Amino acid sequence: MKKQIHIVSTPIGNYDDITLRALKILKEADIVACEEYKQARRILSHYEIKKELISLNEHNEEESAREIISLINEGKKVAQISDCGAPLFSDPGHILVDQCLAAGIEVIPVPGANSLIPALMGSNLDFEKFYHYGWLSPKKDLRRKELLDLKKKCELIVLMETPYRLKAILADIKKLFGQHQKIVLAYKLTMPEEKFYRGTVSDILKIAEDKSLKGEFVLLVDNR
Repeated sequence: MKKQIHIVSTPIGNYDDITLRALKILKEADIVACEEYKQARRILSHYEIKKELISLNEHNEEESAREIISLINEGKKVAQISDCGAPLFSDPGHILVDQCLAAGIEVIPVPGANSLIPALMGSNLDFEKFYHYGWLSPKKDLRRKELLDLKKKCELIVLMETPYRLKAILADIKKLFGQHQKIVLAYKLTMPEEKFYRGTVSDILKIAEDKSLKGEFVLLVDNR
């Protein structure tokens, strides 16, 4: 039997976005490595899949990776998922993949839902080339320094943040890039409340404040 691990993408909001291949692999797996048990059980239960779970997150990845490799060497079929979307993409899994490859275990990515591509697709911006920065620092001073560095790039910049820092990052961009900076806020992608807010950072900050927006989002800063 081949020694391999499948890195499986799962929906970011709409459970209908799972792929047939992902379902097949999850059903055939002996063990599913996941970030949080509660979220993993919720999504697997939706597809009527019941599996043994092993936790793999930013706090225990090195230790869990060794355990997973041992299970694979025993002949177990293992699939890794994150809480949502594509594992390793701003999520744990890099240490696991590194250790698996070092141990001669084949790593098989299973593509599927992610937040980046739909955000770009619905933005109405030219995204043939873009700069994906990802997550900013949660610390205000470091975040502002990162934004000042990003301001020097004449690029379409893609940022991600936690829901409760939306207004803070919009305020920082308004202060550092200027109130007329063009942005697109891709809000609650694939969910019933999905919405694209397009305009200046001043306008969208006002909307975020007036509507008390608080949800998963991708932020596109058109700094070209």
